[in-house]
Amino acid sequence: MNNQEFKTAFKRRLYKFVIELVKVLDKLPKGSTTKIFVNQLIRSCTSILANYIEAQAASSRKDFTNFIHHSLKSANESKVWISILKDTTRMSENEASYFLKELTEIANILGSTILTLKGKR
Repeated sequence: MNNQEFKTAFKRRLYKFVIELVKVLDKLPKGSTTKIFVNQLIRSCTSILANYIEAQAASSRKDFTNFIHHSLKSANESKVWISILKDTTRMSENEASYFLKELTEIANILGSTILTLKGKR
C-alpha cells in the first residue's frame, strides 16, 4: 500500500469509527451526567477525524505535524471518556473494549507518524 492509499484507508477507518461510536452513543441511557460525557466524547472523537483531514491540506510539514499531534491528543482524550462510560456501566464492556482497542491502534498510528515526521524513527 502506497502512502496515498494508506491516507485514504486511514481516513475511512477514522470516519467509520466515528459513525459506529455515534450509533452506540445514541442508544446510551439518557441523563445529565451521561449527556456531559457523551458531548465530550463526540467532540474529542470528531476532532481526531477533523484534524487528520486538516493535516492533509496542511501548508507545511510543521503544520501537518501539528494537526496530527492534535489528532493524537484527541484520541487519548477519547480513551478517558470511553473508560468513564464503561466504568460507570453506561457503555457495555464489549462496546468499550472495541472502541478502546480501535483508539489505541489509531493513537499508535498517529504517534508513529509524528515520530517519523520528527526524524525520531
